[in-house]
Amino acid sequence: MREIVVGAAQLGPIQRAEPRAAVVARLVALLDQAKAAGCDLVVYPELCLTTFFPRWFMEDQAEVDAWFEREMPNAATQPLFDRAREHGIALSLGYAELTPEGRHFNTQILTDRAGRIVGKYRKIHLPGHPEFDPERAFQHLEKRYFEPGDLGFPVFRNMGAWMGMLICNDRRWPEAYREMGLQGVELVLLGFNTPSVNSQNAGEGPEMRRFHSDLSVQAGAYQNATWVVSVAKAGVEDGHPLNAGTVIVDPNGVIVARGETEADELVVHPCDMDATVFGKATIFDFKRHRRIEHYTRIASQTGVIRPDGTER
Repeated sequence: MREIVVGAAQLGPIQRAEPRAAVVARLVALLDQAKAAGCDLVVYPELCLTTFFPRWFMEDQAEVDAWFEREMPNAATQPLFDRAREHGIALSLGYAELTPEGRHFNTQILTDRAGRIVGKYRKIHLPGHPEFDPERAFQHLEKRYFEPGDLGFPVFRNMGAWMGMLICNDRRWPEAYREMGLQGVELVLLGFNTPSVNSQNAGEGPEMRRFHSDLSVQAGAYQNATWVVSVAKAGVEDGHPLNAGTVIVDPNGVIVARGETEADELVVHPCDMDATVFGKATIFDFKRHRRIEHYTRIASQTGVIRPDGTER
């Protein structure tokens, strides 16, 4: 048995005026809980240092850049890295990354137990829109503030397991899981910030949003025989509700642990990496069963083209 005790560190809301130091203190408090619970690895949500700022339309680039981290760790986050090293706990956390070249990414990193960064992922499937949309109930401007990730879907060796990362909307795209599944991924770490309602469909409320989130991560776990740890930022941020829905899903697609609140909450489960072996060796033995000669559209076509040649 290759057991990794994972803590899914859900966050409650982070208000727009809340300083990073206060947020990091909350992250450290969850890390201390994780130490008491015997965790080996703690996973934080997407953009876990700030409010979900893509809901705000901003034209001043300096105002936008204030939400981004120019290095990691930095002065604000160093206490978290120091405490993780002290506890011997690995971390995965999401933040807005501003590179030295001036590029903007929605990023998640992975550390080992010594606090060294051993993996980085940049969100590829950016939802939303690039300009102010008066028809929406609220804005979702990830396409304005971020560019699509440029690192692909890498998998990293850490703590005796093969680990990968996804961010929020990535979880809805089966290609993302399969890219990592083809690298033998055993543990997918995923953070998200999901509004409780659809900005273009008021009838799609929290229950349906949570159902779609569960459905996506359960399918990704089962179809690639991997654990998935999916961690929310939840609650009402500056009047805008975010859905909860933190779950840990086993390689059979079964939810084995779930968050119960919309506040800061640690969800803990021991994940045996050897539980991935059977699925990878049988129904999802890709080497024996995949038929890539019939999958050419997946990598060559984006939008829908009907058999009669018309496009949607």
